[in-house]
Amino acid sequence: MKKLDPSKIELLETLEALDARRRYGRLGRFKPYPKQALFFELGATKRERALMAANRVGKSECGAVEIAYHLTGRYPANWAGKRFARPIVGWAAGETSVLVRDVQQWKLFGKPGVTAEFGTGYVPKDCILDKPSMARGVTDAFDTVHVKHFTDGVEDGVSTLTFKSYEQGRAKFQGGTVDVVWLDEEPPADVFSEALTRIAPSEEAPEGGILFGTFTPLKGVSEVMLRYRDQESPDRALVGMTIDEAEHISPAEREKIVAGYLPHEREARARGTPMMGSGRVFSSSEESISETMSPAMVPLHWAKLWGTDFGVAHPFAAALIAWDRDADVIHVVHVVRMTDSRPRDHAAAMKPIAAGVPVAWPADGAAREKSSGKELASFYKDEGLVMLPTHATWPDGGVSTEAGVVEMDDRFKTGRLKVARHLLPFFEEYRDYHRKDGQLVKIRDDILSAVRVAVMAKRFARPMAIGGKKTERRQTEAKDVDFDLW
Repeated sequence: MKKLDPSKIELLETLEALDARRRYGRLGRFKPYPKQALFFELGATKRERALMAANRVGKSECGAVEIAYHLTGRYPANWAGKRFARPIVGWAAGETSVLVRDVQQWKLFGKPGVTAEFGTGYVPKDCILDKPSMARGVTDAFDTVHVKHFTDGVEDGVSTLTFKSYEQGRAKFQGGTVDVVWLDEEPPADVFSEALTRIAPSEEAPEGGILFGTFTPLKGVSEVMLRYRDQESPDRALVGMTIDEAEHISPAEREKIVAGYLPHEREARARGTPMMGSGRVFSSSEESISETMSPAMVPLHWAKLWGTDFGVAHPFAAALIAWDRDADVIHVVHVVRMTDSRPRDHAAAMKPIAAGVPVAWPADGAAREKSSGKELASFYKDEGLVMLPTHATWPDGGVSTEAGVVEMDDRFKTGRLKVARHLLPFFEEYRDYHRKDGQLVKIRDDILSAVRVAVMAKRFARPMAIGGKKTERRQTEAKDVDFDLW
């Protein structure tokens, strides 16, 4: 038999090693999108998290990657989320046993029922111990899997992952302490409650565990969904992700995908917007209110105005509107939202965009800061913003929030209020804005409040150039008239 050239043998071995690395090293190749990275990072400080996302954007991928990190301890060098320096006990649960097998199990361990594919998921093959125990009643479905755990690269024990389904009922979620629970798609309230109980601090795990969900909100105004939307807590976080933020889907493909959804499910499946029915404040679709627009595209003769929401005990927000008075169309062309920052920081974000544009501000801006006794609005004036002399009101002197919501809704429906489609923070708030028991839910509405203030005070908008310099349009077309043409 002819001997193989040693160099060819070496090449063959190299190619086989590369193929094995590709097949069994999926976890090391994962690169998160910005919203996925934010979701991971929040795990370091939040006991509960929900990724409320559109279909096909990688929400289940996100859940599988995180639980694989915790099971193996093989966190990437830039990992900013929760870390366990010991083996964990984890649960992965979904709506039915079949869906758990075909989604969570497949992503973690490879295609069910195909021996050659075992180990091609996010849990590396060399970390899987023995043969998984099988679930009853569902072909090729795993019940429990044992995984090697490493801390700082040193093997230090065995993690355990058990698969469960909501169809099994609350009783199957009782008993024991769990470090990590991953819920893929929204669970019934009783199952959620039981799962939450399992991560409470215990003698075995004094620091307690974490729970995260990856949902497309198709169940409307549910108890679990409202927990994340309406009940602010330092232990809880909600992250939204739309189809526009999934970089693996081209714009043309996105249009086809969205067009293929049933109309009543389109916002939920494409934007991660809960199907809230009458609970939603604004019913106009995002497509109908969005446009291609930027500050640089705004005509000089359109009247400009900043609206602000100062962020007393919540984020600061500002919205720059450009009002085409001839057509009576208001265009939102830029927004700012900042947390844990100062008036100096807010002004620094606004001035490069439109330094000389008047700034409308809400009634709470007249409140006095305790240490200095100065009005809150005056701090922004000191930073060089052109603050209106008094807080925003309607022409009759009122400050009704409901009146602002009604005008915005009417303008959305009639095409007289448009928003630049790249302003994703605006649309995050837009799709979440809703009522509970008839009342507006005043959570995560900062940019919407800034837009409402600008709409309320639009009569003070002025035609001027946008940019970092304070330049106003001069009235040269009719020098002898005694009123402002614009």
